[in-house]
Amino acid sequence: MAKITAAEVNNLRKTTGAGMMDCKNALVEAEGDFEKAIEILRKKGQKVAAKRADRESSEGAAIAKVNADNTTGVIISLNCETDFVAKNDSFVSLANDLAELALGCDSKEDFLAADFNGLSVQDKLTEQTGVIGEKIEIGGFAKLNAPFVGSYIHAGNKIATLSGLSAAVDGADVVAKDVAMQAAAMNPVALNEDGVDQSVIDKEIEIAKDQLRQEGKPEAMLDNIAKGKLKRFFKDNTLVNQDFIKDSKQSVAQYVKSVNADLTVTGFKRVALG
Repeated sequence: MAKITAAEVNNLRKTTGAGMMDCKNALVEAEGDFEKAIEILRKKGQKVAAKRADRESSEGAAIAKVNADNTTGVIISLNCETDFVAKNDSFVSLANDLAELALGCDSKEDFLAADFNGLSVQDKLTEQTGVIGEKIEIGGFAKLNAPFVGSYIHAGNKIATLSGLSAAVDGADVVAKDVAMQAAAMNPVALNEDGVDQSVIDKEIEIAKDQLRQEGKPEAMLDNIAKGKLKRFFKDNTLVNQDFIKDSKQSVAQYVKSVNADLTVTGFKRVALG
């Protein structure tokens, strides 16, 4: 039997993140072969992942990252099964490292196939499933490009948002963060009226008409009153028309223009756990 040193065990632990005893046992099984030991740990992760495939992974960490020139932002959520794991420093650190990598990827599929320290992201997740003993997966993936992109992560990493502005004006960093915070707090369904899906509009009109009928309003009046209620829906549920959370006397669009008359919000992304 090959003699396994503490240094070898520690090196395997640093490479894989697995526990000390798991690393020692893998090295013993591999008769000291480092690469074979890594493969043993990876297979263990695959077995754990297969057993826990049907588990719900509604906890985790939602992380937003923006590139150096604030023109591209990305959000990922690294999901797990329990809040205990989600709050672990090494888990949050992994989520941040993965989010940095995601900045260079165009889709969730590209991201999962991307190289992460010699493994694909998907293989790294499988490996960590074996290490942690819980289902680990990428839940949300969202990317935003704009002349200026800002981000916000809500306390506890439960919600992460991005906002895009039409220009990198003075104060854009503050505005973009404020708008991203608005999106986190108020969960708008779209940027503006044009972004609301027609099926949502039809449903809201029908709900409004049903309410009006129950109130005894004449059928001939329903269309006009329902349109008025739809305007209220747009005000409450589209980002630029919502009351600004820091000053309810103005809308988000009005707040943005108070900083620069030509500035507009071009888009937003929001990823939440659960």
